[in-house]
Amino acid sequence: METAEKKLKKSVRIRLQKEAIKKHREDNAGKLGAVTASLRNVPTAPRKMRLVADMIRGQRVNLALNILKFDAKHASNTLEKLLMTAIADWQAQNEDVNIEDADLIVKEVFVDGGRILKRLRPAPQGRAHRIRKRSNHVTITVADANENNVQSEEKESK
Repeated sequence: METAEKKLKKSVRIRLQKEAIKKHREDNAGKLGAVTASLRNVPTAPRKMRLVADMIRGQRVNLALNILKFDAKHASNTLEKLLMTAIADWQAQNEDVNIEDADLIVKEVFVDGGRILKRLRPAPQGRAHRIRKRSNHVTITVADANENNVQSEEKESK
């Protein structure tokens, strides 16, 4: 059987894989769970981004969007766009579910430090001070609150 698989053309194997993925999505429609969206190398210090991320962690999506929209911090604009992307990804995966009926929550948000750009600033008496321009990586996970309850009940019953 393995020799038969090796004889298949690469294009045929790819087509079969895509069909298998499509069938899996159709079988699990509406049950695909949490969706993760991430953004890398955001030119904001991780500490400043975490202040905003802590405000929306565990909140309902509508409330989180309102918090981000009316917050004065610069990092809130970036997180708002990322949250909208996560919502759009969730909606693309769960096409048969109405987004208003789905009780979406921000399941987790975490901010990791990214690369640091090192610059020099002139200082008195011919010296130089190092300036560290920090960046971060943000990851948001959006899930249906009702689905989390259903999964926890299934685990408890087993």
